Amino acid sequence: MAATFTRALAELRREDAPEYGGKSANLGELLAAGLAVPDGFAVGADAFRTFVEETGLAGTIDAAVVRAGGDPDRLDSAAKTISESMRFAPLPAAVEAEVSARHEELVRAAGGAEPALAVRSSALGEDSAEATFAGQQESFLWLRGLDEVLDAVRDCWASLYTPRAIGYRARLGAGPEPAMGVTVQLMVDAERSGVMFTCNPVSGDRSMVAVNASWGLGIGVVGGEVTPDDYLVSKVTRELVRKTVNAKEVEFVPDPRGRGTVRLEVAPDRRDAQCLDEEHFGALLDAAQRVEAHFGAPQDVEWAFVRGIGGAEGLRILQARPVTALPQREVKKTPASALELVMSTFGAVPRKDAS
Repeated sequence: MAATFTRALAELRREDAPEYGGKSANLGELLAAGLAVPDGFAVGADAFRTFVEETGLAGTIDAAVVRAGGDPDRLDSAAKTISESMRFAPLPAAVEAEVSARHEELVRAAGGAEPALAVRSSALGEDSAEATFAGQQESFLWLRGLDEVLDAVRDCWASLYTPRAIGYRARLGAGPEPAMGVTVQLMVDAERSGVMFTCNPVSGDRSMVAVNASWGLGIGVVGGEVTPDDYLVSKVTRELVRKTVNAKEVEFVPDPRGRGTVRLEVAPDRRDAQCLDEEHFGALLDAAQRVEAHFGAPQDVEWAFVRGIGGAEGLRILQARPVTALPQREVKKTPASALELVMSTFGAVPRKDAS
């Protein structure tokens, strides 16, 4: 299809990040590297700019931001004004038509059934080594139908103007006008999921892969309800160097009614069980090495194993971003645990787009 505002994820590369955002561009790179990534499409920042221009929202946004002036007491009011204005404004016809056509492609690929989708913010500058946008924008999970997708795209754009985001930009001072890309992607019904660093994030040892894993979707870890298992695997010997198996009392799974998720208690025989086996570790290690080789630097990788698909065939890579807080020099000794760093990634600045 001739497209102005959207691109298939498989068509994107890192040079597309200034228009489509780091999240979407990185997914395109992962697909180019031959990794199993859920299918989807990206909405470019030009769609957001067109939305603001055609609806006349630029004046409303500028006035609200100026009134706030970085004052914490006024940020909430500014954010509410902008958010309500954006959510009730119509999408430009051309943007809606392209998103509709892309959505229909995903429906056809799913055999005509409405697939469960994630709609995630892909901020310009996000997921780069210099980025500090992580956690400032929104994600909307387990959506079905075009109307829900269109509403979520608009809500992603509105998330550029949360109190935190407005205040962050005010502290930075003058800069380019904010803009937002959006990622629309098939959801994964994860039997187990987690995050891995393609190095030891505490010591900087690049001969190791640090893995955190829990049952079900990653929502429980993001929300602080589950402490994941913590593993360290050697790239050289492929051996499990260290493991800490934690009690995983709850898990999140897709709602049987078709929308959203439900919180379940983990069966007693699985609560204290290690949720990864040797085949899982092998698949994750292979993926970690391929991701790191493709990007040429250590990466923080989100992953999931699809429910009902055994072993390596079930692995899906959900996102990769540079590891930005490594020690200057590598230390050969193994630290007590990488879990604290991982939990700070999830907790201090929550990443709402875990799948």
